[in-house]
Amino acid sequence: MLDIIQKAAKIIREGGLVVYPTESCYGLGCNALDEAAVRRVFTVKRRPLGTPLPIIVSDVAMLKICAFIDKGAERLMETFWPGPLTIALRKKPIIPDALNPRAVAARVSSHPVALSLVKAAHVPITATSANTSGRSLHYTVKQVLRDLNGKVDLVLDVGKLSRKKVSTIVDFTLGATPRITRIGAIPEKYISKIIPVEVYVK
Repeated sequence: MLDIIQKAAKIIREGGLVVYPTESCYGLGCNALDEAAVRRVFTVKRRPLGTPLPIIVSDVAMLKICAFIDKGAERLMETFWPGPLTIALRKKPIIPDALNPRAVAARVSSHPVALSLVKAAHVPITATSANTSGRSLHYTVKQVLRDLNGKVDLVLDVGKLSRKKVSTIVDFTLGATPRITRIGAIPEKYISKIIPVEVYVK
């Protein structure tokens, strides 16, 4: 597995697309700092530009290259990472506008393959689902290939994934108090024990 992770990481660094397993479904990854690669993700997914993509990072140090982190966000990271908590922060110029024009939403994945991949690549990786926009999430490589065959450069197959809740999202860019904009695997009550938050779920 280590050899294939290194191969996948090389593809990522060279601007390619890799399908990889996450905690909730198969994801579509590219170098999140490479605007051309990010635009290719939108093309492959048939996703409209202007709909932001989340990322995974290897650790807080990698995120600090991409975003401005305040103490409240760091407390959540220390408590819930690696794990299903996505934190949205003001982005730094290194993040291309194609990924997100104003912010960056990131997490450290608890899936060992996803975490190994981003560590080996040494760059943040897009964490969008590996499916055409509007279609169901994919939990097997067979489903991925039926949808995206010939459109990606490598698929990391770990078999059928268990269906789990998506990550909870806490956004630090919408005002003085952080907002939970999606309730997922981590309930609000656990987050509010760490920092004050508002719940704003459409």
